[in-house]
Amino acid sequence: MELQEFFTAHPRVALAFSGGVDSSYLLYAGFKWAAKLGVYYVKSPFQPEFEYRDALRLTRELGAEVTVLTADPLSDPLVAANPANRCYYCKKVIMSTIKAAAVRDGFDLIIDGTNASDDISDRPGYKALGEEGVLSPLRICGITKARLRELSKEAGLFTWSKPAYACLATRIPTGEAITAEKLHAVEQSEDALFRMGFTDFRVRTKDGAAKLQFIAEQHGEAAKRMDEIKAALAPYYSEVSLDPIPREKSK
Repeated sequence: MELQEFFTAHPRVALAFSGGVDSSYLLYAGFKWAAKLGVYYVKSPFQPEFEYRDALRLTRELGAEVTVLTADPLSDPLVAANPANRCYYCKKVIMSTIKAAAVRDGFDLIIDGTNASDDISDRPGYKALGEEGVLSPLRICGITKARLRELSKEAGLFTWSKPAYACLATRIPTGEAITAEKLHAVEQSEDALFRMGFTDFRVRTKDGAAKLQFIAEQHGEAAKRMDEIKAALAPYYSEVSLDPIPREKSK
């Protein structure tokens, strides 16, 4: 099935929009081919502010309207406890928030940006999508992440080259309780690294300490600037170290 055919078969849909590469292209395609597209962005402590700004920027550039909702996944104790399947419970909170707004606005189908490259066997959140009746057009149509970037570039979307960015909660190890303060520390620390010119990294935190992971192309530069980095992150962590093994480049 082609993506245009999907929207012909499902002309009225609500999009769970994150501002990332996947849902951004889906926004473009839905805005182009759907008869009626509702766009819903959920603002939560799990998402950094720059993702929200990117989401608003893209909707402005495409001339699409977006409904901004708020949700606090930490209000669910099963999310805050951070078990191995935390993403399942978090996704239930996010999708139920979108579903309530979409139904109110007259939509009975929600779509999301899961693509054909995503390994759903390792994604507890995908189970929640199925339970909530959410469809993933990019996956249904066999569109991979690499192809999405190509299509996004052809469409002139600035998101085509955005590195993949998992939610802030993924920086906290499974089993360690998640708090708003820990999420804020991660966001501020990663924002500081962005301002220093780094673009593909993670601030992994555990028990008040941070371990920094950079891709190979930026690892050497980070090692040279560790004194500067430690000073920038000092307000948030008692200890900051550099992981000696570079992380894989975000796809």
